[in-house]
Amino acid sequence: MRPHPSRALAVLAAGLLLTAAAGCGGGTTSGDGDPRTLTYWASNQGTDLAADRKVLEPELAKFEKQTGIRVKLEVVPWTDLLNRILAATTSGQGPDVLNIGNTWSASLQATGGLLPFDSAAMAEVGGAGRFVPAALAAAGAKGKAPAAVPLYSLAYGLYYNRKMFADADLEPPRTWRELVDAGRALTKDGRYGIAIEGASIPENVHQAFTLGQMYGADFFTPDGRPQFATPQAVAAVKSYIDLLGKEKIAAPGNAEYSANQSLNDFATGKAAMLLWQATTSGLTNLGMKPGEWGVVPTPRPSPAPPGGRNITSMVAGINIAVFRNTGNRGGALKFVKFMTGDEEQKILNRAYGSLPPVVSAQSDPAFDTADLRVFKSVLATSAAPLPQVPQESQFETAVGTAMKELFADAAAGRPTTEAEVRERLAAAQQQMGG
Repeated sequence: MRPHPSRALAVLAAGLLLTAAAGCGGGTTSGDGDPRTLTYWASNQGTDLAADRKVLEPELAKFEKQTGIRVKLEVVPWTDLLNRILAATTSGQGPDVLNIGNTWSASLQATGGLLPFDSAAMAEVGGAGRFVPAALAAAGAKGKAPAAVPLYSLAYGLYYNRKMFADADLEPPRTWRELVDAGRALTKDGRYGIAIEGASIPENVHQAFTLGQMYGADFFTPDGRPQFATPQAVAAVKSYIDLLGKEKIAAPGNAEYSANQSLNDFATGKAAMLLWQATTSGLTNLGMKPGEWGVVPTPRPSPAPPGGRNITSMVAGINIAVFRNTGNRGGALKFVKFMTGDEEQKILNRAYGSLPPVVSAQSDPAFDTADLRVFKSVLATSAAPLPQVPQESQFETAVGTAMKELFADAAAGRPTTEAEVRERLAAAQQQMGG
């Protein structure tokens, strides 16, 4: 359950210009305004679209039985979802309820195409206090009513192979230096210390942001201007690129990974560590057995750099939103309340291997495994949302691509100096007009 919508991100900048007027009111409504029906665009969370229908259809039938409202379901692949949403906000014709990647929240909020969850709307779905604060913070720009509410939550941690660490008499890393040292000790006999997704634009940005927080980097100024090449950002990005380049604890071929190949390398014993979102089912589906791996929070630099923050993960996950032009606002909010209710949160997040962003639902024993206790703690105490600015998606594309190019250079044996990292990040900033 790991959305990688990078192919759609490039269209958002142009789409925002088109949708700002179309989504701000007027226009036509979605659906037919029938209070007995809703349309729902669900994101593809399972192994395929059919798997999602198998999970969701019994729950939608339950909602219909409780309320008399029939939900017309469409599961939309991640490669299509953002384009579909932009087209809907442009035309004013869209679903009543939809899923969005939480990193899109502020960008889509800026189009005006989503219903704001102001105090009245939030009260209708149970109140803001039900949600984990970090997850709700990834639902729109600070100081504005959220554009959505959290539905599924995830956080990052460091997975490690227990047997490899035990055989090498190593403890799980607590600091970045310990991670590098362990990686050196475990890189031998055709195996590497860590696996990374060097060609994945979203993965690159997620790691840049998290490490950037540890170094005290802000990729945008308080008034929303990009600043990608600060000393703190350069140091953070370089430390990640160095895993493959300078330290050589990741395989050169990792520079071309973009489709979860690093997950496969970890699961098959080709790498001893992996920085990844909560993914028990992902590992078991690849042949690992629970107990063969452990999880710790992403290691931080020690001593902490000046201005460094106690952040070990970006807030990952999926939000649920209401299309502003819905013809059935009351039914749509009833459906959001249902999907974020305790019982549905337990059912759905168990099915997808994610964490409930609803605090009360996290007490279910299903979310009390050793792995998920780590991720729950991270989400509650040391996770932060990606910048909630309208240009967030362009930021992902620009910085993620710059890092992809840096990984390619490192894999080719070209030294990745501080000056080179600064130059690439400055070029990415110029793409943003900064």
